Amino acid sequence: VQLQASGGGLVQPGGSLRLSCEASGNIFSFNTMNWYRQAPGKQRELVARIAQIGSTDYTNAVKGRFTISRDSTRNTVYLQMNSLSTDDTAVYFCNAELRALHFWGQGTQVTVSS
Repeated sequence: VQLQASGGGLVQPGGSLRLSCEASGNIFSFNTMNWYRQAPGKQRELVARIAQIGSTDYTNAVKGRFTISRDSTRNTVYLQMNSLSTDDTAVYFCNAELRALHFWGQGTQVTVSS
């Protein structure tokens, strides 16, 4: 499977971005579709995930600000990011998980700066 992430960029604090992750296959083939991020000098962390049944989960730092969603007709998963802060600056990666196997897309850079 190939995952193509897009939508990153430069945004001011308090701004919004929407990331997209288009999969080459059916996103319902996977147990979860996930967004991770990695900031400079830090480990990669799970930001948000959406399960096959549609349940969602978020890391505490983004709860109430980020929303993960999907469009099955487009095999695409989105990450709507609002109220961005400089702490959200990172490379964001799309990920698909199936029975402990992980598939990764290329990262997309999100920079929050005034």
